Amino acid sequence: MTETADILVIGGGIAGIGAAAEMAGAARVTVLEAEHAIGRHSTGRSAAIFIRNYGNATLRALNAAAAPVFDSPGEIAEESLLSPRGEMLLAAEDELAALDDYLEGAEGMERLTPEEAAAIVPILRPGAIAAAAIEPDAQDIDVDRFLQGYARLLKRRGGRIATGAGVTAIARVGSTWRVETPAGAFAAPVLVNAAGAWADDVARLAGVRPAGLRPCRRSAAILPAPEGHGIDRWPLFASVTDAWYAKPEAGKLMVSPADEDPVDPHDAWPEDMVLAEGLWRFEQAVTIEVTRVERSWAGLRSFVPDRTPVAGFAPDAEGFFWLAGQGGYGIQTAPALSRLAADLVQGHAPVLAPEVVAALAPDRLISPEKARI
Repeated sequence: MTETADILVIGGGIAGIGAAAEMAGAARVTVLEAEHAIGRHSTGRSAAIFIRNYGNATLRALNAAAAPVFDSPGEIAEESLLSPRGEMLLAAEDELAALDDYLEGAEGMERLTPEEAAAIVPILRPGAIAAAAIEPDAQDIDVDRFLQGYARLLKRRGGRIATGAGVTAIARVGSTWRVETPAGAFAAPVLVNAAGAWADDVARLAGVRPAGLRPCRRSAAILPAPEGHGIDRWPLFASVTDAWYAKPEAGKLMVSPADEDPVDPHDAWPEDMVLAEGLWRFEQAVTIEVTRVERSWAGLRSFVPDRTPVAGFAPDAEGFFWLAGQGGYGIQTAPALSRLAADLVQGHAPVLAPEVVAALAPDRLISPEKARI
């Protein structure tokens, strides 16, 4: 027996669940998730923080479009999904040019002296920091409440989530996509590929040209809070060149080596040496020594070559919609990309500016001469 819908969404992370929730109501939508619960991979392992100035111009446009949803989630949640945090970027002497580049065109950021930075995060090592900058309005995102809010909205609108439904085969039969899974067969005219690190694998199963997606591992560790310091009000603080970052997390200190090592799609785990090297880089910038790691984990961030998400119908396959390549921006751009996906799939005029929509379109990966912002 084949279960039918108007739209099938492959992937139960924030991308797939958010897009499905936005599409439901006006269409019959089914999400196919390989795991036995949604958000098991990148979404569930994210240390998400909303940083308006994070990413290239296209991503910053998505950030701006997403911000009002996080502040006033409407049907997703009863109150704001954000809480105060801040982000402080740190530059050694040889990183000052990188800090200047980041600040160019940034909004709401303030340059700091090393002394001002140390007044905010007292464990910074004297002499290790030449300059800093802070974005006071960067805010923590309640990822679980966000994901579960979208899932509830999807179900209220009549959508369905099939778990344990890893895709084993895809075929276009007439005007319909047919998808085989251990949970049964599903069919719909539109197939949304929101499979995260596995999105190119899904495309290959469907006979669609891959997007050139590159999954990369990102690791993190939880350390005890530095003795004698109240860290709850500290901002996320990081090397401006992505050598490491640190963030208060439930009374502890989360530190990441900011690794971005290409890997095959898999249930990621941290590599001991990569984690150790990253913690050593963190130690060079602070006055504390890392003596104990309480726990560690890893997730995958997936990029296409221009590091901009892919959102739009494939130029080489009718009814195949790409929603992938969000990299490290997937949580904070989800409200904007979910709304865009719903608009494009359902034939509505997007709220986003045409140049932003064009910069996200999958045909740019086949036609590099297309203009981008």
